[in-house]
Amino acid sequence: MPTYDYECTQCRHSFEVSQKITAAPLAKCPKCGFQLRRLIGKGAGIIFKGSGFYATDYRKKSHHHPDTCPKIKEGCDGCKGAH
Repeated sequence: MPTYDYECTQCRHSFEVSQKITAAPLAKCPKCGFQLRRLIGKGAGIIFKGSGFYATDYRKKSHHHPDTCPKIKEGCDGCKGAH
């Protein structure tokens, strides 16, 4: 659900509200009851969840060359497993 920023035209109270895209914009200020205006939002930031987002999802499998791996002398399996 997108987050919208609102500001009261009278008391300048500002706040954010998560609303469905299809929901009508809010009309009255929750503090003073005067008219609200919807501001241009800042947008949502990227949220990375889980461990190793880049390393496990988008990194090329051939990112490590076997001859440069520090564990190659110990029988590295080509960086397929955890060191």
